Amino acid sequence: MNRELRYGAAALRKRSTIKLALWSIPDILPTAVYGVAVAHATDNFLDGRAWQGIAWLGGLIAAACFGAAGSHQVYGRLGHLVEPLRDDLVRRVVGGALRTGDEAAVARLNRQVEIVRDTFAGLVLVIRNFAVTLLGVLVGLLSLAPLVAAFVVPPFLIGFALSLAVLGMAADRVRASLQADEELATAAGMTFSGVRDITATGAEEFAEALVGKPIEAQAAAERSLAKVAALRTLCFAVGGWAPLLILMAAGPWLVGRGISTGTLLGGLTYVLVGLQPALSTVMGALGESGLRYVITLGRILDSAAPTPEPRPVDEVNGYQLRLRGLTFAYGPSADPVLEELDLTVAEGEHLAVVGPSGIGKSTLAGLVCGMLAPTSGRVSLGDVPPSEVPVERLAATRVLIPQEAYVFSGPLMENLTYLLPDATISEVIQAVEAIGAGRLVDRLGGFGARVRPGELSPGERQLIALARAYLSPAPLVVLDEATCFLDPEAERRAEEAFAKRGGTLIVIAHRISSALRARRILVLDGNKAAIGTHQTLLRTSPLYRELLGHWQPASDQIQPAS
Repeated sequence: MNRELRYGAAALRKRSTIKLALWSIPDILPTAVYGVAVAHATDNFLDGRAWQGIAWLGGLIAAACFGAAGSHQVYGRLGHLVEPLRDDLVRRVVGGALRTGDEAAVARLNRQVEIVRDTFAGLVLVIRNFAVTLLGVLVGLLSLAPLVAAFVVPPFLIGFALSLAVLGMAADRVRASLQADEELATAAGMTFSGVRDITATGAEEFAEALVGKPIEAQAAAERSLAKVAALRTLCFAVGGWAPLLILMAAGPWLVGRGISTGTLLGGLTYVLVGLQPALSTVMGALGESGLRYVITLGRILDSAAPTPEPRPVDEVNGYQLRLRGLTFAYGPSADPVLEELDLTVAEGEHLAVVGPSGIGKSTLAGLVCGMLAPTSGRVSLGDVPPSEVPVERLAATRVLIPQEAYVFSGPLMENLTYLLPDATISEVIQAVEAIGAGRLVDRLGGFGARVRPGELSPGERQLIALARAYLSPAPLVVLDEATCFLDPEAERRAEEAFAKRGGTLIVIAHRISSALRARRILVLDGNKAAIGTHQTLLRTSPLYRELLGHWQPASDQIQPAS
């Protein structure tokens, strides 16, 4: 909570806050005057001095107009405090989402940022109004009759103290509400994004169950908040209505000690017009808006915490890949895509990764290459996590070719040597021939030809990217379905070229033939995994047997690696 309070205090820019405080001073006058004015006006009317009573009421109206002018300026100055805070929160949420890919960021950006903005503005106004009202009422009561203040102030403070005692319970309920809100946003987003598939496969009941549980959880959380609101109503009765009842019950006793009827009515006015609204507002702000501000802002600051800069690494000791207890989920409320995965890929090994579509194969590739940060566990390349390796050093250690190959407009030679700008022409020719891209180079008009990505087929773009990766000095190559647009023979030639090139090769397999060329095969099954050779997995992995039957490879493509 201290962090959130410090953030809010830092948002109170000194110059704007001083102006807001100065424009609050005129508002103290009507608060301090109205009880006194009502008391004197009542006594004058009862004594037959009607014009003097009217004059006191006229003075009250004038004081109210004077205070209204100050309030108008206060609202105008409030925007100078609130809008910069909102802009900063939006930048933090967007930056955090870009780093982590958290789907729950939609709820933070659309709703939670506005919650913090509105509650921050409300808290500023409430604290300002409470201070103005309390100061004005105390001045008025003491100038009117200190004895009346003795009956009014203690129960008011007791009610306020009880409302503070409820805050701990309320904080837990608000946290549960926000958690349910994010889980509902995540489940609804997943369902809406796959609505066509749901309709096509007749999975409406499954989708209903998927979204129904978060809806029920959110409804339960909102009901819990309603119970806390009822408890706050009881606290208000003690601090807001008890002073009124006590003052009325003590009225005859006070009149017997020289307190006039007008003074008694003035004290009642201070309670009804001043203390009751002030207590109601501050309880609502601290018990609801204040908690929402602290908890919601805390979630935003947690999710948008900047990624620490990697420590300088002079050298990566080898390129053996180790995964220990690796767990990754897209957001704090999402189910893990990978969970407690342990894997070691030795230097020079050829590993294939297989599994159903959407099971997490590309996520694993992103984690291995340092594009994603683990939710828990550790990934190390050599003896260093990829996230701690400077970008330029990491680029020389591993290369990732995704399914949608990147090719830019420009000379073909620049596309091929992008990862090794000082490559010689003989090295480029060797790479092109090894990958099997010679016919493509000839068709384009040689290495000096200008590449236009839109005029290339997906397979041609993959050939260019594969030749580029082959030229790369990186000893670790990750092919994430990087040959899916090639025919089986072209795919075989490219993968065998990388295997003979030296270094470590990880292939996210598109065809079973890619898996069978590897020394070991990693099978992803939900958030579980199995690893072994082809023969081992045939005995131990039902999913691998199912995938093998689904692919139905040709007989010349199913010779497992020795």
